Amino acid sequence: MISRILIILTLVVLGIFLFPLAWDVQDNEELTPLAEKYVTEGAGDLGAANLVTSVVVSYRGLDTLGEVTVLFAAAAGVVLLLGNGDFRKSGTGSKERREGSEFLQTGSLFLFPLLVLFGIYIFVHGHLSPGGGFQGGVVIASAILLLILALSDRKLNHTFLKTLEALSGAAYIAVGFLGIWLASGFLDPRFLPSGEFGQLFSAGAIPVIYSLIGLKVGSEITGIIDAMRRPVK
Repeated sequence: MISRILIILTLVVLGIFLFPLAWDVQDNEELTPLAEKYVTEGAGDLGAANLVTSVVVSYRGLDTLGEVTVLFAAAAGVVLLLGNGDFRKSGTGSKERREGSEFLQTGSLFLFPLLVLFGIYIFVHGHLSPGGGFQGGVVIASAILLLILALSDRKLNHTFLKTLEALSGAAYIAVGFLGIWLASGFLDPRFLPSGEFGQLFSAGAIPVIYSLIGLKVGSEITGIIDAMRRPVK
């Protein structure tokens, strides 16, 4: 009872502090000079049909690097906290999971390759349509989660996951420095040919950057899922 009262009081206090901020929010009727530059020059400057991609991957590439770093820290924290247990390991607090139903197993085996391909499609086409590395990586991780739910004994290759995560992260940083060396800034995609606007092979290195982000995000979230299915030591 006391805990519920404390939670309610906390929410009320937060509401009192946040209400003035929400009340004063006003819609901008005009674009800021920086936003106007992105809108008017982004497509022609970087060759990406998806304007959001131009901003996230190139103009604000350091922010994206920070987001990837935060995700890596979260994944590492989950693995360190939960340890390396096993569902089949006997002992206090451990439980043996039963297999999923035949319907769930059949459905997951059918959907798994389709979801993986869809995730790859999302981050490969991130410069042409809504989506990108983070979204595609999450879709791939959700496919693996579905497989784990259906087949409780299915073991993941941790060496492959760690290697994929490390290589994709290192390659992402390398591409960033190539932008400094061969173009005009970190993660500047113009060190590769721009190609034809609106085509798959266009927008310079943006498809490469998004592919590397998708692989890194997918492997990291898969590592989190695998760690959370183990009992805490």
